[in-house]
Amino acid sequence: MVVFMAILGVIISLNVIGFMINSIFFKDELKNIQPYGKLIDVNGSKMHLYSMGSGEQTIVLLPGYGVALPSADFGPLMRKLSEKYTVVTVEYFGIGFSDQVGNPRTNENYTNEMRAALDKAGFKPPYILMPHSASGIYSEYYASKYPEEVSSIIMLDTTSTGEIHETPGYLGLIFSIAKLQQATGFMRLTTKLAPDTKLIENGYTEQEKSDYMKFGYHVINDTMINQNLLLMDNIKEVNQLSFPEDIPVLKLISKQSIDLMAKKMKDDGMGYQNAHLKRLGENVSYKVIEATHFLYQTKVDEIVKITNDFLAESKN
Repeated sequence: MVVFMAILGVIISLNVIGFMINSIFFKDELKNIQPYGKLIDVNGSKMHLYSMGSGEQTIVLLPGYGVALPSADFGPLMRKLSEKYTVVTVEYFGIGFSDQVGNPRTNENYTNEMRAALDKAGFKPPYILMPHSASGIYSEYYASKYPEEVSSIIMLDTTSTGEIHETPGYLGLIFSIAKLQQATGFMRLTTKLAPDTKLIENGYTEQEKSDYMKFGYHVINDTMINQNLLLMDNIKEVNQLSFPEDIPVLKLISKQSIDLMAKKMKDDGMGYQNAHLKRLGENVSYKVIEATHFLYQTKVDEIVKITNDFLAESKN
């Protein structure tokens, strides 16, 4: 018992020390990083939009869940796409340079905030939506509610809305622990252990790499947590909507996602994807990319070529 209490005391002391160090030395580390693009007023809060290029068609890049700084994360893909298109990265409330907000992270709020920000920034529909991961949910909602504003969707390994699951009851506890780890600086240690795919050879700048890492130390907040807690409800809502038949969709699926589902479901890994493709209708196609879930970090040239071919074919 004495040994246990001693160990517990050490753990508590280390957390207190970590919290003090993190609060004193790193509290304001993001304030000196200037937004890459424009801060747009949306419902009294600031939303960050970052754009490149001046092409006739506008591609809107939408980040996956938990991406700390999308304007840096999408950097190489934006630069390549901007050679032919106007490209806009939307940083939702709660991530990147955008403000945190208290209103629920519903499909309706995401869509209306996105539409308002793009309009105020001077970008006019119809848009080519290019969502990653969870943003596929909001893109489908957007297309279903405002089909005249979406010309096509190119999905980057997006979450399936073809299957419905319940939100685990323990998620709240997990996020409480994660917020504590972030506050004590523990995440600074664990983040450095993860493989880094944001490399110079993949097209990233030193500034993008440095800024993303700093934002990653502060990524967990109540806005971001609410997005996760409402994720399954948002999938359920979209699942009940009919997807527009005349909007062409291309889904790029990572080999990593297929392999993970194959292990989980003990099949070929495509059951999850096929349910999604079926829901999207006959005007959908897909390609498998030999990459991780964050395929746009390492496969820029391949994604851009596929995008060019798909959009050229969609025009015909």
